[in-house]
Amino acid sequence: MPRKIVFSRFCPKRETLCFIAILLGLGGLATLALPPLHGLPILLLSFGLLGYILNTTQNWKRAAWAGALFGFGFYAAGLYWLVYAVLIRADEFWWFVPFPSLGCALILAPTVAAPAALSTLLPAGIRRLSAFAALWTLFDMGRTFIFSGFTWNALGSCLAIPGPIGQLLIQPAAWVGEDGLTLGLVTLSLLCGTTILEQTPLARWISHTLNPGHVPPPPCLSHLRRRVLMCSGAGLLTWGIAAGLRLYTVHPAGEPGPITVIVQGNVPETEKIGRQSPRDIFMRYLGLTAQGVQAAQALQTTQRKPGEHFRPIVFLWPETSFPGYELIQNSPRARQAIMEWAIGADAGIIGALRMDDSGHYRNSVVALAPDGAIEAVYDKARLVPFGEYQPPFIPLQIVPQGGMAAGPGPQTWHLADVPAVGPLICYEVIFSGDVVNAHDRPRWLANVTNDAWFGNSAGPRQHLSSVRLRAVEEGLPIARAANTGISVAYDGLGHMLDHLGWGKQGVLSVALPAPLPPTLFGRLGQSIPLALCLMLLGLTCIPYPRRP
Repeated sequence: MPRKIVFSRFCPKRETLCFIAILLGLGGLATLALPPLHGLPILLLSFGLLGYILNTTQNWKRAAWAGALFGFGFYAAGLYWLVYAVLIRADEFWWFVPFPSLGCALILAPTVAAPAALSTLLPAGIRRLSAFAALWTLFDMGRTFIFSGFTWNALGSCLAIPGPIGQLLIQPAAWVGEDGLTLGLVTLSLLCGTTILEQTPLARWISHTLNPGHVPPPPCLSHLRRRVLMCSGAGLLTWGIAAGLRLYTVHPAGEPGPITVIVQGNVPETEKIGRQSPRDIFMRYLGLTAQGVQAAQALQTTQRKPGEHFRPIVFLWPETSFPGYELIQNSPRARQAIMEWAIGADAGIIGALRMDDSGHYRNSVVALAPDGAIEAVYDKARLVPFGEYQPPFIPLQIVPQGGMAAGPGPQTWHLADVPAVGPLICYEVIFSGDVVNAHDRPRWLANVTNDAWFGNSAGPRQHLSSVRLRAVEEGLPIARAANTGISVAYDGLGHMLDHLGWGKQGVLSVALPAPLPPTLFGRLGQSIPLALCLMLLGLTCIPYPRRP
């Protein structure tokens, strides 16, 4: 008998196992809406059933567990591609393979658990679900402050569907930012999904499975189904009309941007780490740059209007584009050779590691003048946790030498004969509202990155959607050079000007348009989605008379 008591104490009950499996599954299912799949209807199912579960519980602890499990499933599945970075050095870090995605999911799960628990302070129904949507967005925004920031997979990125449909859907980001899109999408998915699903056999089965022997509570939203669906439809129609008006009424202003030569060397990360053929890699970039500059010079002639000056040419090499950072930092002759191959270019923007005066490594981007002199240096400010930056509480040495030193933040370069440019390195581009110097707005953005670490997975596609959203939020054209892809250029409306797909070696020569007028979000930043969330929370707390 004592053995049975001990066993029953540590063996979860059937309903507990079902509770865990269902919530983990719903969280994982929601990731199908993220890039590159963009399965938006799946959010009605996953968030609809989560909303139903939250609506049928009055226990804040149970709601917190529901949110934590949903969040763990969402982030574990959505960040699966982090494992690729460990596999590149599997001989050294094989033991760390399970930790990147599962560890991040464990850290991020409380950002869903807390909104779920807090939402139970309000009555079940529209008010509880609306409060959860607002709190989800607020805690999602709060991920900016976790370590050095980790805002991957904001649900607003689901709307960045490739092509004209996505271009229409993401236009409101110019007013409310990516987090405003997240708020709208989560609210819509929760309210519509719950009203549609709460009387279905699937919802009743889940209720019976999670609460065996108990009579499920009556539906909370069935009497409001028509009203919820009509209001949601009206909201979507307004969204589409406003987005369409912006597409057709907002136009570039001022002088056009430069002609950008975007170089994609397609160098496997194993070659760079092993320093197998640094000279061959260097020569590959030189040859591609010369080819691209020649094509850009042809564009200079064909796109020049009468009386107009020749547009400047700027070439971009990716983040840590080739092994041998000392060539850029310490070898004037190497820099001169680069610019000699790029004869005709007004500037070169090259990603390279460098060592500062204190002996710390920095992930940097360097601007070269036509004579090979270093005209400007920008150091990456947002370092990747566990990749470039090691949180101090980690007892094991994961990041070599404890990580890199961070730069001061967004800058605007004023290079000779080149329109003002804002440099961004790698995943700095995922931080909505923090990519531009607020006091010195650039005319275009240059993003250099190396997504080779994450293989041909969802990671580079999710990164790409962030690039597109930043272009719309700020109303600025952006050129992106990625080592193995996806290299791309967007205008300020998020329209793709040209691209080079994953795993291809090549070069793009793209004439960037002029920037759009400053956007509302570009002026006010994150204060807009913050105000929208607080406003929605305030509305949920207003008492209203109960129906007799």
